[in-house]
Amino acid sequence: QVQLAESGGGLVQAGGSLRLSCAASGRTFSRWHMGWFRQAPGKEREFVAAISMSGGNTYYADSVKGRFIISRDNAQNTVYLHMSSLKPEDTAVYYCAADSSGIEPVRVAAKAYASWGQGTQVTVSS
Repeated sequence: QVQLAESGGGLVQAGGSLRLSCAASGRTFSRWHMGWFRQAPGKEREFVAAISMSGGNTYYADSVKGRFIISRDNAQNTVYLHMSSLKPEDTAVYYCAADSSGIEPVRVAAKAYASWGQGTQVTVSS
C-alpha cells in the first residue's frame, strides 16, 4: 500500500520560492512514476509536473515551465517540487501522486495515478 505525505507549503509573496516535499512509504518507490498536481478553489485538479521512475525524464505544465523543477531521491523515498518566481495564480492545494503501474512512459493524466497524498496549501500573495 502506497502512502504519501506532502510538506513544505505555506504563504509566500509573489516572486518568492518554496520547496514542497512528498515522503512515500513502500519498498518499491524507485519503480513508481511520481507527479504533482494542484487544485485551486472552484477549479479542477490540474497537472503540474511529473518525473519518471529513474528521474531521467521530467514533464511540466506550460504554466510552470521554467519556474518549477521536479526531482526525486529514490534513496530517501522522496519527491520534491522546487517552485520559484511564484505568482498569485499558483495559489492552490498541491498534491503528490504515485503511479505504481509500471506503464511507460510517465503519464500526465490524473487518472493514471492511483495513490494520492492529502495535499499541502500554497498561497502566493500579490
